[in-house]
Amino acid sequence: MLRFVRTAGLTAALLLTVTTAPALAERFTFVALGDMPYTIPQDYPRFERLIARINSVKPSFSVFIGDTKSGSSSCADETLLKTRDLFQTFDQPLVYTIGDNEWTDCHRERAGKFDPLERLARVRALHFADTKTFGKAPMTVEREADVMPDHKQIVENARWEKDGVVFATLHIVGSNNGMERNIDSVKEFFARDAANTAWINDTFAKATASNAKGVVFAFQADMSLERDLGDLAYANQGFWNTIEAFRKGALAFKKPILLIHGDSHVLKIDQPLKTDKKETIENVTRLQVMGANEIHAVAVSIDTEAPGLFSYRPLIVPENITNPKP
Repeated sequence: MLRFVRTAGLTAALLLTVTTAPALAERFTFVALGDMPYTIPQDYPRFERLIARINSVKPSFSVFIGDTKSGSSSCADETLLKTRDLFQTFDQPLVYTIGDNEWTDCHRERAGKFDPLERLARVRALHFADTKTFGKAPMTVEREADVMPDHKQIVENARWEKDGVVFATLHIVGSNNGMERNIDSVKEFFARDAANTAWINDTFAKATASNAKGVVFAFQADMSLERDLGDLAYANQGFWNTIEAFRKGALAFKKPILLIHGDSHVLKIDQPLKTDKKETIENVTRLQVMGANEIHAVAVSIDTEAPGLFSYRPLIVPENITNPKP
């Protein structure tokens, strides 16, 4: 009987240890890339090599932050469909958010002199017909159009969660967020800008309610996040509401936040977001990915036990390097 009591006590102690032990850390990797292929068709093989490199890493998913072509290359359906076919060669899910070269710059003569708003509608129809991502193993995402009745046209803004981290894409593009060309462009901008702000606020609210470990936002435009909104010389008004939503959300959420974008084509990792007193908001990191001639990507690893949550590793394809001649 004594032996049984000791065994039972030991069993109870073991059970207590198991049930009160802290949760194991979650670790996973995703890949960020964008602004490619620019020189068409010459860059298609380079992009295919990068896709093969990403497939070899086996990330949980990849995020393409817009600009599937250069601003002066054709905006015709043929180009859009070629991109869609390439996106489907990713082994893991690929989430895509729209860049300015896919629609706002399509009025250019070399791009085909298209109506930008017609091209935007076409991109939405071809790439966002349902809630599935691209890739051979697509995943289902939540779309703003499906959860916010006031923004039914914004099928491209997506959200998903992985191991306690909330991810969201936003349709924020260069060219001053598409607001300056004509009255129709201005109307489109105001509707999309309101949708983006609502999606940012709702994503922070969802992350707070679920006690998320962190939040990741992905979009195309380099909004000059380091600039002071009070600087009257800063003319890019198309980004003001977005930046202010990021600032307020980050200060309230307090946990790690990652902002991923392209547009400027140079790898950069920094902390550009400031308070209205010009103090660095330290829980926000910006990852600007390579692009254009630099056809590479960045692997982002997440460790839910690490204080900063995120770490970064460039995925360089040696065959894609085109160093300038000395």
